[in-house]
Amino acid sequence: MTTGRTTESRGGGLLLGLLLGGAARAWRKPWSRADEVVDLALYSDLTQQAEAAKLHTIFLADGVATDVADPQPGLEPVTLLSALAARTERIGLVGSVSTSFSAPYNVARQIASLDHISRGRAGWNIVTSAWGGENFGIELPPHDERYAIAEEFTRVVEELWSSWEPGAIVRDLERNLFVDPAKVRQIDWTSEHFSVRGPLNVPRTPQGRPILAQAGSSEAGKAFGARHADLIFTTGLVDLAESQELYDDVRKRAADAGRHPGSIKILPGVAPVIGSSDAEARRIWEESHEHLDLVRARGSLSKQFGGIDLSGYEWDQPVLVSELPEEEAVEGRRSRYGVLRRLLATGELTTLRDLVLYHASAAGHWFPVGSVERVADALQERYESGAADGFNILPFFLEYPGGLDAVTEGLVPELQRRGLFHTEYEHETLRENLGLAPIDEETA
Repeated sequence: MTTGRTTESRGGGLLLGLLLGGAARAWRKPWSRADEVVDLALYSDLTQQAEAAKLHTIFLADGVATDVADPQPGLEPVTLLSALAARTERIGLVGSVSTSFSAPYNVARQIASLDHISRGRAGWNIVTSAWGGENFGIELPPHDERYAIAEEFTRVVEELWSSWEPGAIVRDLERNLFVDPAKVRQIDWTSEHFSVRGPLNVPRTPQGRPILAQAGSSEAGKAFGARHADLIFTTGLVDLAESQELYDDVRKRAADAGRHPGSIKILPGVAPVIGSSDAEARRIWEESHEHLDLVRARGSLSKQFGGIDLSGYEWDQPVLVSELPEEEAVEGRRSRYGVLRRLLATGELTTLRDLVLYHASAAGHWFPVGSVERVADALQERYESGAADGFNILPFFLEYPGGLDAVTEGLVPELQRRGLFHTEYEHETLRENLGLAPIDEETA
């Protein structure tokens, strides 16, 4: 295997998370549990399976909007994670909440409460949202301005979380004090977009503050993540060299911001298609498209593809990069668009059909297809060559016997056999299990 940075130099072993969602994707299959898409039992079973395999986190993406032409059901992340906290013990719980549709004080309360309920396993995935303004009666600002707002939003939340010192709840009978007011400070935040008074009414959390995650690898996204994120969930893993460059870029930006480079863990998304053999994995991938509605899939792709209308292309007509805008000109999901555009530019994808099938398979993420050993080889190479600290796994089908089962019963044991992945949770909190220093020790 390729060798590069050692695991010790990056502060521990391989990290693995699970993106929990898409349960309705295979609703036509006899084994599908799509009728439970809003049932806690489904998510509880999947999360407990991930925890039994010692995965570090489950990760809930979120979209506040849906399309009347292709409506998709789902649950609100913080509500669902709070319920799952009561049914699990060690696995981390990371949920997406948009800075475009929320108030800092309320988000600070929600995620801090989740950290208390889970006894130190909560994380907030900070997203800026590329659509959904009509659901809230607002017009979303341009891409980079959304990140400027997110910057202020996150700083307010961090101030609110730190408004309570450790040990503020004293229960002092002699002084008749339950909370020591000297250990709770007021904040008066005023900036271009927010005016917020604290303190928060939720005390300091078990982790000091919950884990901060960020998904996005645009220039604005990388700059933001380097300043604030503990975890970065990126799509930039399709090309190894590009992934190494992104990894080094983010760590350098973190150092420039006064943070220790090891205080950020980078977990690109990967959607492995795993079979007992390479041939079986290929068959699983091909059969997954058996009932794919290409027209609906094209609509979903257009939304992810910078909002660009692709209806004028024939299915087997080449999509010309010269006819597409540059990545920086796109105001939607810029980094996702950039990945797909680069695949067209390199010739790995050519036609509209290629784009639709690729997006339907992995939503822009890398998807190695093969046996357990072949997929483990691919992940090990990426990890050891300095392209990632681990991976956020998007199982091809969660409920399918070759989906999450293939990860927890095949891939994880193989990675453990190679000495890459832990066999037990060593700590109580998510921050510790991720190999991150306490928050007061984060500076370089």
